[in-house]
Amino acid sequence: MTHLTPQSLNQHVLKVEYAVRGEIAIKAEEYRDKLKTPGHGLPFDSVVTANIGNPQQKGLDQNPLTFTRQVAALLEYPPLMDLGKDIFPKDAIARARELYAEIGSLGAYSHSQGVPFIRKNVANFIAERDGHPSNPNHIFLTAGASAGVSLIISMLLSSPKSGVLIPIPQYPLYTATLAQHGGVPIPYYLDEGAGWATLPIDIERSLDKAISEGVEPKALVVINPGNPTGALLDEKTMKDVLHLCERYKLTLMADEVYQDNLHQRDKYPFTSFKRLLREEKSIVPLFSFHSISKGVSGECGRRGGYFECANVSDEILALIYKMVSVGLCPPLSGQIGVDCLVRPPKEGDESYAQWKKETDSIHEALASRTKVMAERLNALPGVSCVDSPGALYLFPRLDLPPAAVEAAHKAGKAPDHFYAVALLDETGICAVPGSGFGQKEGEAHYRLTCLCDGVDEYVGKLERFHLSFMKKYGGL
Repeated sequence: MTHLTPQSLNQHVLKVEYAVRGEIAIKAEEYRDKLKTPGHGLPFDSVVTANIGNPQQKGLDQNPLTFTRQVAALLEYPPLMDLGKDIFPKDAIARARELYAEIGSLGAYSHSQGVPFIRKNVANFIAERDGHPSNPNHIFLTAGASAGVSLIISMLLSSPKSGVLIPIPQYPLYTATLAQHGGVPIPYYLDEGAGWATLPIDIERSLDKAISEGVEPKALVVINPGNPTGALLDEKTMKDVLHLCERYKLTLMADEVYQDNLHQRDKYPFTSFKRLLREEKSIVPLFSFHSISKGVSGECGRRGGYFECANVSDEILALIYKMVSVGLCPPLSGQIGVDCLVRPPKEGDESYAQWKKETDSIHEALASRTKVMAERLNALPGVSCVDSPGALYLFPRLDLPPAAVEAAHKAGKAPDHFYAVALLDETGICAVPGSGFGQKEGEAHYRLTCLCDGVDEYVGKLERFHLSFMKKYGGL
């Protein structure tokens, strides 16, 4: 018997859970392999990966933006800048030459904080978006936003009693990271009845409760637009959150990776916390995160993102730099993706028309799917669903019959987990139960992406399954 056992490891590792890649997702991959076998015996012919926001995954097949891929191709094989003059647009070649002059080979390490030239471009993007200056030395390029989130949380946790406020429902990255580093999650609940609104008074209640229990709140996480809810914060709420952070001396972590996934822009616009921080002249330390994985780029596998530090001292910035330098540098392919994210083609450029057509098409498809899915899910008995104004998901609530709840408990599963397993087994649709994101006691939800093409067929399967499930357990 080996002496290397789970009990011999860091016990924090055993407490980490990450629902979007958990048991149901693993089972879906097993089904995907089984479907390759003749006479597989499954009641479906494909697995639909509705569990994670991975737009270009096989089966979802969102097309990559041409300009980004052209620039990436040219930098991967620089001779193409000359050999491909009659194939690649002039502006893509010019961008590649500009970046190559700053970076050189993508096979070499870059500056640990990210290529300085690309950080300057990120700073210009932020300044143009917010109307306030941004310092490139306060920007760190990362292997996706998740790497930055994990780093900052790990640095903030100074004792086993250190806590971080997280919205419920939340993206499981936050609870997983807190578990990994021995921090205390402090939940504050979003108001589903008000479109998953963030209520500062509820945050304050959670804060006071945590403090009374001996927990030291260190930071507040806001996901805007929300994941899994898609809700956007209005400016009044954001200002109230800033004032709350000032009173309780909290660091604010603004997860803004879905800032360009807006389905009702006129009614629900995006406002960055950085802009309001400057307008309010707030002293709150702020870390803002963005990524190439979401928006319309969907370049999840390139692992590109950044975070900006505001109201963070030079001493802390030096410590962050020390920590990122341990990993040498973020992936160069991801850094190239970030540059294309913050510097897309402009009107008048050769690539602009195609870029505009591609991005408009993705925005329109996401908005249309979200609306159709919400309408049809809301028409089902025992389902209520907020029509998400942002992000890539819906988070419908399930009112399951008592017999289904009892069957779930007998199977040792949360009711929505039981429902999601049955959904996968019968339709091949892989969703994530609400229990993986957090929810109020006794509630049941599940998260679906709105990335699946062929929405009529996709939602049709959801409808047929739900009606059959409700009938089986006496809900009709």
